[in-house]
Amino acid sequence: MAYAEGRIFNDADSHIMETKDWLFQFADPKVRPKLAPIDFTMCGGTATEQLVTAVPTILEKRRNDPSAMARAEANILERKSWHALGGIDPAERSRALDLLGYNRQLVFHSMAATQFWGDMGYQKFFDPEVLYGGARALNRGIASFCSHDRRLRAVGFVPLNDPGLAVREIKQAERDGCAAIWVPATPPPDRSPTHPDMDPVWATLQELDLPFLCHLGSGPIFLRERFAKNGKKVEAGPLGGADEIRAKDYMVCHYGTEAFLSAMILDGVLEKFPRLRGGVIEQGALWVVPWIKKLDIAQDAFKRFESYLNLPMRPSAYVHRQLKFTAFPPEPVGWIIEQIGAELLMFASDFPHPEGGRDPLAKFERSLNDCGIAEDKRERFYARNFVEFLGSHA
Repeated sequence: MAYAEGRIFNDADSHIMETKDWLFQFADPKVRPKLAPIDFTMCGGTATEQLVTAVPTILEKRRNDPSAMARAEANILERKSWHALGGIDPAERSRALDLLGYNRQLVFHSMAATQFWGDMGYQKFFDPEVLYGGARALNRGIASFCSHDRRLRAVGFVPLNDPGLAVREIKQAERDGCAAIWVPATPPPDRSPTHPDMDPVWATLQELDLPFLCHLGSGPIFLRERFAKNGKKVEAGPLGGADEIRAKDYMVCHYGTEAFLSAMILDGVLEKFPRLRGGVIEQGALWVVPWIKKLDIAQDAFKRFESYLNLPMRPSAYVHRQLKFTAFPPEPVGWIIEQIGAELLMFASDFPHPEGGRDPLAKFERSLNDCGIAEDKRERFYARNFVEFLGSHA
């Protein structure tokens, strides 16, 4: 019996759990020596590095010991990250999907972008060959992981520093099999993502019917380091490290994406590219309720002084036409749907990351039941919004 039964479930957030050599396998020879080692700081540090070193042994044991595989299958929702069934082995991921019961699943990387881009949106590397060679390797790898199973939909990653190179890698990612592109919410050093120089990027995504995505890590977490210096004991997180996502990070993790999407709407990019679609993944959705109202207030308050704000539609209308969001399981998805409509939220499990919890469906269902959300709106949340978001790549 699968975990999710009784309807179609399309999962808008899952991950692979990269090992130390994963990205290097897919990099061009001239790029390979320029890639940084994978940075496990944000997911457990030394404790995680020790675990990752043991991954080949864990996989081999599950392949050769039926009892070990049975334990992994029985604990499909309990074992997280590198311990999880299907975290890095494609065949295991197919088995994991059988047990989970999801019809489709978007698949993101976890840590590999730190080898050529940065950590939590802080850009560390500025060599175009490293930035775009690393992105090409990541996109090849994630597409390869998903290529054997039609239920899996690969999400590529493309920096926006050089619009011409970004266009090249978006096209290559689509040819390799990516169904969506993760873009940084952090602006490039020399221009806004809404600058006319960026139009070819958004035009290419629209032409290829590829949605863009902002994910946790798209932008820096607001003043994280300074607020962490609070004089309190630093305790280990769920992965065993001290420098992991914590309560205060959850409160502000959407700030970078909120600024990015506000600019995309208020500067007229979504008006210029009406078939361009965007999504916000693993950054919660509670903030979306006041943000939609604030967009319209900003237009009303400033359009006399900023003429470009006189858009053909209200800013909130572009949100409803072109954007989707995922909520964290503890958030009140029923109430959010009541406030902003059924067409904006997608179900997401975050498998196999700890943030998804051990029973995300129970939490979502409890909230939907508490608000008496009708069946047609539930079907949108669990399945149809995902299909609309991916379009021809669903």
